[in-house]
Amino acid sequence: MIEITEHTRNVLLEVAKKKKIYVEGNFLKLLQAPKGDKEFEEYLSICKEKDTTARKKRLSVTKQVQSQNKELEKAAKDNEQLLEDLQVALDEAKQAEKEAQKLKDEAVEDLDMLQKRTQFELIGLIVKVALIIIIGVGVTTTLLYSIAMLAGEDTTLLGNAWSNMFGILLTNSFSIIGTIMGVKYATEKSE
Repeated sequence: MIEITEHTRNVLLEVAKKKKIYVEGNFLKLLQAPKGDKEFEEYLSICKEKDTTARKKRLSVTKQVQSQNKELEKAAKDNEQLLEDLQVALDEAKQAEKEAQKLKDEAVEDLDMLQKRTQFELIGLIVKVALIIIIGVGVTTTLLYSIAMLAGEDTTLLGNAWSNMFGILLTNSFSIIGTIMGVKYATEKSE
C-alpha cells in the first residue's frame, strides 16, 4: 500500500472537486487513506464506486461489441455464401445462354440450308418446266411446218413464223436461265 502525503491528498481532492476527475483502475487498490482522514476515505470510496461503475460500463460495451462482432462475422459468412451461390447461378446462366445461342445458330443454319434446298428445287422445277414448254412449242411448230410442207401448202409465212418462234424461244430460254443463275450467284455472294 502507498501512503498519501498531505500535498498529494490535497491535489487529488482539489482535482476531484474542480474537474470531477477521480483516480481509478488498479492504482486505486494501492492507495490508502491516512488514519482518521474521513474526507479522503470518502474520496477513495467515491473513486471505488466510480471505478466499479466505469468497469461495468466498459464490460457491457465490450460484451456488446463482441456480440456485434459475432453477428457481423455471421453476416459476412452469409454474404460470402450468397456471393458464391450468385456466382454459381451466373455461371449456369452464362452456360445456358451459350447453349441457347448454339441452338439458335444451328436452327438458323438448318433454316438457311432448307431455304437453299427449296430454292434449288424451285429453280430446277422452273428450268424443267421452261425446257418442256420450249421443247413443246418447238416440236409443235416443227410438226405444223412439216405438215404444211407435206400438204404442199404455201409455207413462206409459216417458215418465217417458225424461224421467229425458235428465235424467241431460244432468247427466252437463255433469259430464264441467265436470271436463275444471276439469282443463284447473288444469293451465294450475299452470304
